[in-house]
Amino acid sequence: MKYNSLGSSGLLVSEASLGTMIFGEDSDRSTNEATALEMIDRYIEAGGNFIDTANVYAEGRSEQIVGKALENYDPDDLVVATKVRFKMGEEPNDAGLSRKHVLQACEASLNRLGLDTIDLYYLHTWDPITPIEETMRALKYLIDSGMVNYIGLSNFKSWQVMKALEAGKKIGTSPFVAAQYQYSLVERNIEREFVSMFEDEGLGLIPWSPLGGGFLSGKYKRGDKPSEGRISSMPDEAEEAWHRRSSERNWEIIDLVGEIAEKRERSYAQVALNWLRQKPYVSSIIIGARTPEQLEDNLGAFDWELTREEINKLEDVSRPEEIYPYRFIREFSSRQVE
Repeated sequence: MKYNSLGSSGLLVSEASLGTMIFGEDSDRSTNEATALEMIDRYIEAGGNFIDTANVYAEGRSEQIVGKALENYDPDDLVVATKVRFKMGEEPNDAGLSRKHVLQACEASLNRLGLDTIDLYYLHTWDPITPIEETMRALKYLIDSGMVNYIGLSNFKSWQVMKALEAGKKIGTSPFVAAQYQYSLVERNIEREFVSMFEDEGLGLIPWSPLGGGFLSGKYKRGDKPSEGRISSMPDEAEEAWHRRSSERNWEIIDLVGEIAEKRERSYAQVALNWLRQKPYVSSIIIGARTPEQLEDNLGAFDWELTREEINKLEDVSRPEEIYPYRFIREFSSRQVE
């Protein structure tokens, strides 16, 4: 497996990151502890070194499972990422990005993971109540005290990213080096603004939901709302809800992915993941497999490459609609002022 620099940092991460969101969840769509431990072992055996979790995943049980798996490895050989922001208790300060919650949440995550240091600590989304300067000072304390090595962010608006970066510069803390956002052939909207910002500011993109919640696995059919699988259980407001996926544009993407998969003797998922793998601004891709079989299939996306012709076809069929002001900027930014 290849290793890439995480953004502008010197930290090397495998191009496949193991997502653990459903490890330990209390549902029939989750991965139980024994299977999760097996999958972590297989991922590391395949050369993966980048494990992604969050304190909110399965109310902390995901971190506990990761921590149990890490007992069999030297943590210096791995890169472990987790997150802070969402509700972890019933008290008013059990959520958010206040100094109090960030510090308490980090210590709790370290205890669940059985680590002295978190390699990559994400802000899971913006907190409209806490001044970002307060949050950045809390992150600086965690870095200076050795509790955190690198910081990242996720699900921020672009102006919020820049505000956080500027606040960090003012207090002299380490900059963000990673940005975790939804990105796939069926969700490319961050290309309008975020991608160029990440490249300019030195943030490595870590896509979540690279298969569109399983839609790009090829198991769904036109006009047939599924009764099984992740998408079937998603509420209408969810990013991976069926009504967001079942569009004519997305079915055309599926058709092309299927054509390439058949020609290359690969799975739909491997084609979709390989398209992401070609993006120079993507440091690592989170594969959120539920079963060992799915993990094995996903890992098969990282030992071959799509041709330039195949990439161009996938680019064309999945290209987001141009909207204002981006089409205006594209049209006129190349013209000389008269």
